[in-house]
Amino acid sequence: MKLYYILFIFISFNLSAQKKYHKEFYKNGKLKQEGWLLNNKKTDYWKFYYKNGNIKKEGRYKNNLESKYWYFYSLNSTIIKEGHFKKGIQNNWWLFYDKNGYVDHKCQLENNLKNGYCLMYKNRKLIKASKFKNGKKLKEWTDFSSFKDENNLNDL
Repeated sequence: MKLYYILFIFISFNLSAQKKYHKEFYKNGKLKQEGWLLNNKKTDYWKFYYKNGNIKKEGRYKNNLESKYWYFYSLNSTIIKEGHFKKGIQNNWWLFYDKNGYVDHKCQLENNLKNGYCLMYKNRKLIKASKFKNGKKLKEWTDFSSFKDENNLNDL
C-alpha cells in the first residue's frame, strides 16, 4: 500500500510540473499573448500582441521574469527598442529606434538605469556620446576624437 501511495505522489508531482503552451485572447478574438508555462509561471519564449493583432513584444522568461534578449514594437509593428534582461531587470546594451526603424541611440544599462555609455545618432550617423553612472550623466562628447582620447573603445 505504501508503494502505491508513493507512486501516486510521484506521478501527481510530475504531472503538475509539466510544461504547457498557453494562449490568451482579447475579447475581439485576437491573440493577446502566447508562451510556455511551468508551474503556472512564464518560462522560455513568449510573444505579446496588440488588440489589432500586431506583435507588441517578444522574448524569454525564466521563473516568471524577463530574461535574456527582448524586442519591443510599436502599434504598427515598427521596432521601438531591444535589449537584455536579467531576472526582470534591464541590463547590458539596449538599442532604441526612431519612427523609421533606425537606431536613435544605444545605451548601456544596469538595474534599469543608464550606467556606462550612450551613443546618439542622427540620420544613422553618430553625433554624440555620453557617459552615465547610476542614471546620472557624467560627461558628454560631440566629436569622436575627444571621445576616443578620453575613453577606452573596448568598453563599447
